[in-house]
Amino acid sequence: MTTLSVRAAVPDDIDLILGFIRALADYEQLSHEARADRDVLARHLFGERPMAEVLVAELAGAPVGFALFFHNFSTFEGRPGIYLEDLFVAPEARGAGAGKALLVRLAQLAIERDCARLEWAVLDWNQPAIDFYHALGARSMEDWTVNRVDGEALTRLASGGPNGG
Repeated sequence: MTTLSVRAAVPDDIDLILGFIRALADYEQLSHEARADRDVLARHLFGERPMAEVLVAELAGAPVGFALFFHNFSTFEGRPGIYLEDLFVAPEARGAGAGKALLVRLAQLAIERDCARLEWAVLDWNQPAIDFYHALGARSMEDWTVNRVDGEALTRLASGGPNGG
């Protein structure tokens, strides 16, 4: 039986994490949107004020997947939550339990940290992932729509509104 383990990422994992991010972007057909670079990623993950954390799944000692997450807060619950930004397992390691192991560890962290929930978004075309998540007890939040402001729209809003003032 091959040993599967999950550990917290360390600064020396930055190239590994960046590689997983690029592989995930490729899988999601979003490589053109993957702008993360080594230095910025290292600063935000391992710098003075880390903005996110990473778990690494290893199969027989070799890294095969990752989960990048951060805390959010539920005003209704009055407690923090964990938001899973990205989960990725290398294609050759799928079916070995790495994805489930990463989610189990995230659930454990949520309980250890007194979080009210663990949540994430999934692309609506990714039926294998949706089926996997549902099999683990996740439920889709059908009444919610994700909104985003980025790029030029973010700059305009920061300057006072959609018209810049």
